[in-house]
Amino acid sequence: MVGVPALDEPLKKLLGGNTAKVMAEHLGLHTAGDLLHHYPRRYAERGELTRLADLPLDEHVTVVAQVADARVLKYNQGRGQRLEVTLTDGSGRLQLVFFGRSIYRVQKQLLPGRRGMFAGKVGVFRNTRQLAHPAYELLAEESGAEAAERWANQLIPLYPACAQLESWKISAAVDILLDSLAADEWRGVADPLPERIRADRDLAGLPEAFRKIHRPQSKGDIARARSRLKWDEAFVLQTALARRRHTDSTLPAVPRVAGPGGLLDSFDARLPFTLTEGQRRVSHEIFQDLATDHPMHRLLQGEVGSGKTMVALRAMLAVVDAGGQTALLAPTEVLAQQHHRSITEMMGDLAEPGMLGGADRATKVVLLTGSMGAAARRQALLDLVTGEAGIVIGTHALIEEKVQFHDLGLVVVDEQHRFGVEQRDALRSKGRQPPHLLVMTATPIPRTVAMTVFGDLETSVLDQLPAGRSPISSHVVPARDKPHFLSRAWERVREEVEAGHQAYVVCPRIGDEEEQGPAAPPKEGEEERRPALAVLDVAEQLASGPLRGLRLAALHGRLRPEDKDEVMRRFAAGEVDVLIATTVVEVGVNVPNATMMVIMDADRFGVSQLHQLRGRVGRGSAPGLCLLVSEAPEGSPARSRLTAVAQTLDGFELSRIDLEQRREGDVLGQAQSGVRSSLRMLTVIDDEAVIAEAREEATAVVAADPELEDHPELRTAMDALLDADREGYLDKG
Repeated sequence: MVGVPALDEPLKKLLGGNTAKVMAEHLGLHTAGDLLHHYPRRYAERGELTRLADLPLDEHVTVVAQVADARVLKYNQGRGQRLEVTLTDGSGRLQLVFFGRSIYRVQKQLLPGRRGMFAGKVGVFRNTRQLAHPAYELLAEESGAEAAERWANQLIPLYPACAQLESWKISAAVDILLDSLAADEWRGVADPLPERIRADRDLAGLPEAFRKIHRPQSKGDIARARSRLKWDEAFVLQTALARRRHTDSTLPAVPRVAGPGGLLDSFDARLPFTLTEGQRRVSHEIFQDLATDHPMHRLLQGEVGSGKTMVALRAMLAVVDAGGQTALLAPTEVLAQQHHRSITEMMGDLAEPGMLGGADRATKVVLLTGSMGAAARRQALLDLVTGEAGIVIGTHALIEEKVQFHDLGLVVVDEQHRFGVEQRDALRSKGRQPPHLLVMTATPIPRTVAMTVFGDLETSVLDQLPAGRSPISSHVVPARDKPHFLSRAWERVREEVEAGHQAYVVCPRIGDEEEQGPAAPPKEGEEERRPALAVLDVAEQLASGPLRGLRLAALHGRLRPEDKDEVMRRFAAGEVDVLIATTVVEVGVNVPNATMMVIMDADRFGVSQLHQLRGRVGRGSAPGLCLLVSEAPEGSPARSRLTAVAQTLDGFELSRIDLEQRREGDVLGQAQSGVRSSLRMLTVIDDEAVIAEAREEATAVVAADPELEDHPELRTAMDALLDADREGYLDKG
């Protein structure tokens, strides 16, 4: 057998070409380390077999069960034959079906009483769950009391598998590597966790952890292995983030301190309201950072409507007062235009330098997007390079090479989850020295996620809503069970409009046929779903039906930028009663007169997205109302999610619910470049203590040894986690 000197040994050298090829193509496994980090997703106990009744539809599964009966049946008027095998686990039954010439051979193997592992895709035929032509492997039969006890207590690892490679074949490949571990041929394996940390916490060594996670003798073995492997993931990732923080702290930056009597003081003096205590506190943190000679790196997060834009604008005015320029990077043209409109409105004559009626101390606020006309674009670029514009608001167009600043002092990134570090760094590189950075996210994030995904940033939290904000009541509208509730919803929209207010109707898609694509397969317990409701269809139905006579307009991403802007302008001006839109209104849109939102097919949106959408109403003096329309049946997971949203306005609580209901990869998205697949064991919602301790340890290690010269094993793990030349690119998904 080939020895295994390191985790980066290619699998094709260890396992043979065909198996390695399938692992690479279908599971993304290329090296010995990849396979050893491909952990069992669960363990079947032969004494308490898998609950067959809980199998998810349309997913590839592996079950351990016993054959109850097997029989050959004829169909197609006797011209065809099939073998039906019934499996049982004492709590449920599952049908296997085989066709073709091999059915008699299979029947001789799958005798009643035999136990085995069966793998295939779960389907439904005549209301019965079944696996068609599953792969299977029978488990060895033993006799005697001792053998029976071994059988009952043995833990069978079940791996994330695919149709081309069943769980037991992955298990056999892992055995080859574990044999090498047992033979002590892994002396060269780098252990990324320093010995002191392992000793302080009584953590297993890496070879021991691999053996116990893949071939546990007890549940205690699994727990010990998981504790160690969670620490690996948390510590290596936090070290990468700590190195980024350390590197950033050594960069030079121009301190930006606002003097008295400038734009900021003038702006504050004109505010028609008092800043919340939270806004004052966070502004103080930001002003302290701006005054230092190294770049600020701060995350500003808070509740929907907590006034993040106000805090960001005050920071921008402070930098302009100090002689610098500021750039606000928004993810969409609609949001960039909305920011430009709201900021110029908030500033008033402070945004009109050299104009009749403009303030003595004023600065230009420039918009720069990809769809601007040539003349307007040339003028905007000129205003930036000459320093005439103190504030520029734009989309990805700001990152283009030809965009140059006179003296860029602050970059504000809105909706950070839509930008990668690479993009924000491209904008930061346009300063003479690295500018300060303020990142805003409109989706509240639990502390664990902030430490994991935004770990290179200091965090400020706005947890108060400004005075004058009205309460929002939310209700689920069960459209299928109680269609009259939906009729009443449209009556409520009319009542709001008659009272002088406006409303949103939000749909999951636009309505262009080419955009629809195939329908998603139903989830477990769900019927096959109809296509999601579309803006264009719903707008047409409402205009000729329940909202006939009202002024309706549609807004979606396929409109030309100037048309989008015109629709939003008309809605903001009160010239449109009901705006029927996609999620382009999710963030940044501020129309205080809009008091009601109806979200169609609400179960097709995420929890955080629903909370974000809901935040578009209740922004004025009148109370807000949000109706979550759904055809999901009562008691289903989808309805439970909607009920959770309706019952609380606490975005941080909802984000925890969201995180608990979604897979880790969904939540983190492309959380780190090359790191997405690294969080196999760590669950950021449950492992807060591990993440916090790992962050503390990693920060100390990096402070004492920034280049990790005394930690070559950790450096090796870092190189495996991140490409050497892209370590800073922890793409925030």
